[in-house]
Amino acid sequence: MASKAPKQNIDESKLSLTKPKTTAVGLPAVANALKISLEQMGPLRSIQTLLAVNQVDGFDCMGCAWPEHEKRNAAEFCENGAKAVAEEATRRRVTPEFFAKHSIADLKTRDDYWLGQQGRLTHPMLLEEGATHYRPIEWDDAYELIAQEIRDMEHPDQSVFYTSGRTSNEAAFAYQLLVRGIGTNNLPDCSNMCHESSGSALVETIGIGKGSVSLTDLETASLIFVAGQNPGTNHPRMLSALEKAKKNGAVIISVNPLPEAGLLRFENPQNISGMVVGTQLTDDFLQIRAGGDQALFQGLGKYLLEAEAQGRKTPGLPTVLDHEFIKDHTVGIDEYLRYLEKAEWDDIVEATGLTLEQIKATGERLLASSATIVCWAMGLTQHKHSVPTLRDVVNVLLLQGNIGKPGAGVCPVRGHSNVQGDRTMGIFEKMPENFHDRLDHEFEFRSPRAHGFDTVAAIRAMRDGKVRVFIGMGGNFVRAAPDSEVTEQALANTRLTVQISTKLNHSHVSTGRRALILPTLGRTEKDTQRTGDQRVTVEDSMSAVHASRGRLKPASEHLHSEVAIVCNIAHKIFTGSDNLPLPNTPKADWLAMRDDYAIIRKHIEAVLSGFENFEERIQNPGGFVLPHPPRDARKFDTASGKAHFTGNELEFIRVPAGRLVLQTLRSHDQYNTTIYGKDDRYRGIHGGRRVVLINADDITELGFTDGDMVHLISEFQGTERRAENFRIVSYSTPKGCAAAYYPETNVLVPLDSVADTSGTPTSKSVIVRLERAES
Repeated sequence: MASKAPKQNIDESKLSLTKPKTTAVGLPAVANALKISLEQMGPLRSIQTLLAVNQVDGFDCMGCAWPEHEKRNAAEFCENGAKAVAEEATRRRVTPEFFAKHSIADLKTRDDYWLGQQGRLTHPMLLEEGATHYRPIEWDDAYELIAQEIRDMEHPDQSVFYTSGRTSNEAAFAYQLLVRGIGTNNLPDCSNMCHESSGSALVETIGIGKGSVSLTDLETASLIFVAGQNPGTNHPRMLSALEKAKKNGAVIISVNPLPEAGLLRFENPQNISGMVVGTQLTDDFLQIRAGGDQALFQGLGKYLLEAEAQGRKTPGLPTVLDHEFIKDHTVGIDEYLRYLEKAEWDDIVEATGLTLEQIKATGERLLASSATIVCWAMGLTQHKHSVPTLRDVVNVLLLQGNIGKPGAGVCPVRGHSNVQGDRTMGIFEKMPENFHDRLDHEFEFRSPRAHGFDTVAAIRAMRDGKVRVFIGMGGNFVRAAPDSEVTEQALANTRLTVQISTKLNHSHVSTGRRALILPTLGRTEKDTQRTGDQRVTVEDSMSAVHASRGRLKPASEHLHSEVAIVCNIAHKIFTGSDNLPLPNTPKADWLAMRDDYAIIRKHIEAVLSGFENFEERIQNPGGFVLPHPPRDARKFDTASGKAHFTGNELEFIRVPAGRLVLQTLRSHDQYNTTIYGKDDRYRGIHGGRRVVLINADDITELGFTDGDMVHLISEFQGTERRAENFRIVSYSTPKGCAAAYYPETNVLVPLDSVADTSGTPTSKSVIVRLERAES
């Protein structure tokens, strides 16, 4: 039998510490995955569900977007994937009786762990203006309420439509069509808060905002950088690919402020030798200061140029640089060289916190490499200078021709399972003109061209009273967004908030004047519409599109699928009394799309390049891979038709005296804003979350001792923000740097502190001071 939900919040007084681990996965990961699965699902349901995860005839894991090979293991999931599945397939339920028992005021006092552990939402619920409790509402009444609020708007831009990265391609395509049919491009999504910097830099430099490598490339690379990323927690199945790369002779360099167990040693639970012997993954660990990555890659660029001047060679090339590739496929190298000449080695050493010898030794690794891949995640994307940082990553790869050849390229490792697919489908506030043209042709209307709100702009607009309706397709907007108190007040300024969700979270208690909870099917569940059982599709981090079909009986007979919710809302808004589309709205048969998702895929095929014969190609076990011109043919969809070197001023964080630069991060028992448990066992933290990891010398110099309780105060443009009652933990992190878990520390991230160009919140570079907490 599954266990009952917890009755209390996490008791931080019970927090305990052990020595951080130096090995990841192995038997402890298997045991923990089974423990949580049994607690949430019970034994039979656990077996039924876990054996279908990431299988060709099963469902895609709703966790990370790491791809699979065509040949799958029987257990094709990781520990955190098992947790994600267990949380969705749980036997716990949040019913109307639950909401009758718990007021909004009560639910606001509950922590993220408690809320998420209560179970699956079962009925559509309405919070009336001034009410203290949610009450049930019929589906048709809920759809009419939404439609009426949208009809009552003075302007389409008074609505905002957020999307989480778990949304399927079919739901995302229908959703963006609904939004553009209303007349706005206000389509913020979770990408705005994570990999938007990656997309901005890659579109500018190589013409497409996606990674250029395949699993085979990763497994056959000569040199792999893993920068600003913790795959042991956030993308555990990546460890298997790195293990194969190591066995094939790859050198792996980890670049991160914290040493992470998953990049030190990996015990693969899929085979006996992996469990008994394990694999040391990292050859060189560069413990870089937060925000120092641009300086590192500028230093590497300088080192390659110095080696070129000395007449040295790269394997397979007559010199260090790939002059033929640079001449035929790139522009802008002269500007890049000018900026490199301006970068001083003393500044590079200061910015990185590394020694000059470490940087030059890394340069030697590049010189010895015939094919180099750079993988990265949030550690590189959530700084003010993240886009220049990633431009400089691309610059180094271009120097040696490491784009568009086997075993080489860029690898931004996406988080949520379909975050890349949602962007492909049009979930973006500024889609290109050719997308709008093809959408208009397919649906015989004029879609809006004015750019809409990204996440930060949407919060500002709500804060300023410019938004009447907020709809969230999945996710937990209020806890994912920066500046938590401002975000909560911004939502409170709206007339209606709508959350399309599987489980309870804080976004259901931070509401507008009225609020709706629309419970939806999860990916594990059978989706049966009028034409029969449906399947959906997703796109992984390496541009592979494949089908997903749930198997479980839905958690409640009252659930609607995401596709059905979108199509029913659209039908209410766009259909006249004669059952025909209203003027200048999409000419779509929304009810037919609801009943048969293949119709949506036919529309996707007409609008988006690369989806030809969509329905037929998802019959293949591994689906199909979308075109990627730089990877496929060294073609670049830029203004020049070539890849762009760029010149970038060296930027890094200068921390004022008595202050630290804080990065927010996940614990191991966490996925995005979902808290699965109370532990972060790889970092040796158990039973609590309110800790701040600080270098031992900083603790002493700031007048504290290990274990002291402090308040964290962020400082930005004369304004302070507070997160209270954190325990200091002495930890291996560069001097001047600290780390703490989000979403608890999102309150410290200023809304107006964003990355240049991309607008991503600077969650990895928050300037804080410590204030002693009264005992």
